[in-house]
Parts: sequence; structure tokens; C-alpha cells
Amino acid sequence: MLFLMLLFPDVAHAMGTTGAEGTAGGGSSMLIMLVAIFAIFYFLMIRPESKRRKERQEMIDSLKRGDKVVTVGGLYGEIRDVHDDKIVMKIADDVKVEVAKSSISGVRQ
Repeated sequence: MLFLMLLFPDVAHAMGTTGAEGTAGGGSSMLIMLVAIFAIFYFLMIRPESKRRKERQEMIDSLKRGDKVVTVGGLYGEIRDVHDDKIVMKIADDVKVEVAKSSISGVRQ
């Protein structure tokens, strides 16, 4: 509430006004302001994040043998085997490691 009062002093003034003249529509303007703030928050933060999460999940689900990938830890390698929740990745000659699917940050060309 304090946050809104600092950003929108007119709304804070309208909320605090009492007396004979009152504020016709003070509550409705506050409601409109809250809805507008939520809409801005949704379109600038929530929606893009859910889109990125969906794209990442699709990338992880489409991993297959032979894909060249990089992990979040910076290991580059080639997928040798895919299991339910992990993959076997070749990172050098005769060196294979098992990593969680969720640790794959991207597929390389």
C-alpha cells in the first residue's frame, strides 16, 4: 500500500479524503489502478517467463542421441544415451559422464 502511495500520490490523496465532499469514484479508481498494475506485471514479467520455461522444456524433451549440448556448468559434449531424467554425454575420447537433463542449457550446431 505504501508503495502505491509513493508512486501515485493522487490516488493516495483520494483514498485519504473524507468529509462532506467525499470522493465520488475514489474506490473505483483504486481498483482500476490495481488492475492496471497487475496487467502490466503480467505482460512484462509472468508471461515472458512462462514462455521461456515452456521453450526450455520443449528443448529438453527433444534431446536425442548425437546432439551436441552444453551444460549449465559449461561442459560441452555429445549425447550418447537418453534416459528418463538423465543423459549420458561424451565429453572427450573414452570419457562419458551422466548428467541430469535439467542441467542442459542448450543444444549446439
